[in-house]
Amino acid sequence: MFITFEGIEGSGKTTQIQRLKGYVEHKGVPCRITREPGGCRVGERIRDILMDADNETLTPLSELLLIMANRAQHVMEVIEPTLSHQGVLICDRFHDATVAYQGYGRGMALDLIERLNQTVTKGVKPELTILLDCPVEVGLERAKERIEATDPSWKEGRFEAERRDFHQRVRDGYLIIAKAEPHRVKVVNGSRDEDTVEREIRRLVDRFLK
Repeated sequence: MFITFEGIEGSGKTTQIQRLKGYVEHKGVPCRITREPGGCRVGERIRDILMDADNETLTPLSELLLIMANRAQHVMEVIEPTLSHQGVLICDRFHDATVAYQGYGRGMALDLIERLNQTVTKGVKPELTILLDCPVEVGLERAKERIEATDPSWKEGRFEAERRDFHQRVRDGYLIIAKAEPHRVKVVNGSRDEDTVEREIRRLVDRFLK
């Protein structure tokens, strides 16, 4: 089973992904975590480029093509081989993130994004997507606190440094995606405490695992 987690910066994806992995494995089901950007050796190098705030001249088209190059390699090396075995694969961001960030956020043509994605994924699509939704102000403050707690010399990454209206467009884009595909994309209120959010995610995943 292929599960993806989506949401703006600071929505709580990393915490909930780790908790869900433990829950799934406790039920006796093999579980693997991966992520985008990243997920494989080439992808992690691409991630470094995409996240580096010094790459401020990176154009939206260049950003999109780097993400698609990462996804092509990621699908071939990690996602397809993992899905060929029984178990659960959880991915921190996938195609919906590209639609939300590069499409709604950057203004890239949605039909171009869809065509490229069909080519690089060869039709691979998650059965369940958990969209952790929270107000932009809440997410950005959480992201800042998290990174400062682990690195006192923290400076904003390329995406955290974007203006508030960019993040609002991304959030709005995610909600448009969820409205269009309610059978796959389940919106979970990520503003609540971690335990409450975890319980709701477990209920959603249990329905699909059955």
